[in-house]
Amino acid sequence: MKRRKFLILGSVFGLSSSLISKDNNIVFSESLKRIEKTIASVQQHLFPEGSQIPSAQSMNATQFLLETITHPTYDKDIRTFVIEGAEELERREKGKFTFLSEVEKEQALRAYEETSYGSSWLGRIMTLTMEGMFSDPVYGANVKEEGWKSLHAYGGLPRPTTRYIKL
Repeated sequence: MKRRKFLILGSVFGLSSSLISKDNNIVFSESLKRIEKTIASVQQHLFPEGSQIPSAQSMNATQFLLETITHPTYDKDIRTFVIEGAEELERREKGKFTFLSEVEKEQALRAYEETSYGSSWLGRIMTLTMEGMFSDPVYGANVKEEGWKSLHAYGGLPRPTTRYIKL
């Protein structure tokens, strides 16, 4: 192969991986838009208004979860699991999970929990939600330290001064 052809092919293959990466980011962004309401609805069902701890909604738990899983350092497999689990829940409920009554949501989540995939997914959503609700407020959740106050506990010292490690 001549040098010129080698350079041209090398450029094409190098550029194609960049284009694929951009396509994956677009697909990923679209997936997040599709599942955001589902995740918010699950979180709100797990941590509703009027309980002894603040609600998921009042603590910005969905925003925290989405920012966490989209951070470049977050595990890509867990990110995919969170997205696919929400899509699976919507498929199981024929795209209507967010419109179900509280009783119907409870039944749907209990049925999903009976599968090993669904049980693991709900556990992950619960963990990410609680991380937000009880993390330092610098990360965007635990608004006015309400999560800590509800448990009569406070975060560790020294407290973080920036939201995330700069990459």
